[in-house]
Amino acid sequence: MKELSGRIAVVTGGGSGMGRELVRLLVAEGCHVAMCDVSMKGMAETRRQCEAAGLPQGLRVTSHLADVSNDADVMRFRDEAADQHATDRIHLLFNNAGIGGGGSMVANSRDEWERTFNICWGGVYLGTRAFLPLLQAADEGHIVNTSSMNGFWASIGPDAPHTAYSAAKFAVRGFSEALITDLRLNAPHIKVSVVMPGHIGTGFRTNSLRVQTGNESDELDARQIAQARARLTSMGKDASALSDEEIKAMLVERARRFQADAPTSAAEAARIILDGVKADRWRILVGSDAQLMDRMVRDDPEHVYEQEFFARFATAAGWHPGR
Repeated sequence: MKELSGRIAVVTGGGSGMGRELVRLLVAEGCHVAMCDVSMKGMAETRRQCEAAGLPQGLRVTSHLADVSNDADVMRFRDEAADQHATDRIHLLFNNAGIGGGGSMVANSRDEWERTFNICWGGVYLGTRAFLPLLQAADEGHIVNTSSMNGFWASIGPDAPHTAYSAAKFAVRGFSEALITDLRLNAPHIKVSVVMPGHIGTGFRTNSLRVQTGNESDELDARQIAQARARLTSMGKDASALSDEEIKAMLVERARRFQADAPTSAAEAARIILDGVKADRWRILVGSDAQLMDRMVRDDPEHVYEQEFFARFATAAGWHPGR
């Protein structure tokens, strides 16, 4: 699908990060877009940026409030998108929404763990289920599922557990690879790509806390501070020695560094993804760090969770401590 003008795309998580940048690129290429997010404020900003760049006349860009882990929300999103775009078909589905959290099966709550897993994996499954009939009705279609380099390396380093997110991203990768054969046999006009980004410069940390706690405010609340303490405990650190203000300052600084220190920006990531879709690549690695880790895991799979392996990777990739 090299020509996107006049096509209809669905993007989950369109209110920030890579989702926002995907919406902007799609619109710039003349593609109609239906986006969803849990933040109307975020989607309003995405639309504002599209309009500031020049929204082509007659192009439809719609915003829909939906939690992708909720089947009823996703089905409502599908029905609203079909109605507002006056269509019974779409051409592109970007299952992009995701959050972090629930790193530890021991130290973190079951609610936090399942919230992360159900958005990162469940959102992909429910989105594909809901929109598949509309993709089948099109002359050609493409499903683009966002996994992660954590879909082939279940870690962010030896000093921090990363179970919920990694488990979900492995599921997304496996599902996407299995779809290749399924679609070839049962819906050959629909292609699939699995996207595996490395460290991308977004507000991922802050947005994840907001979604986990339901706090849209820029002010950190007691539940977010409690989650941060649990996170530190899961890393073997004594969080009781830190005041609430120190926790807040730490969260703000880590969020700043996560965005500033990233080797790949959200805009660069979106361009790599869209170029990969146009080239009909089923496997899209995003960022030099993802490409490096992919090679290292293939070369030395038995030692990928050892200290020395991560030290070699961090040095070569330029990852900073405390990422």
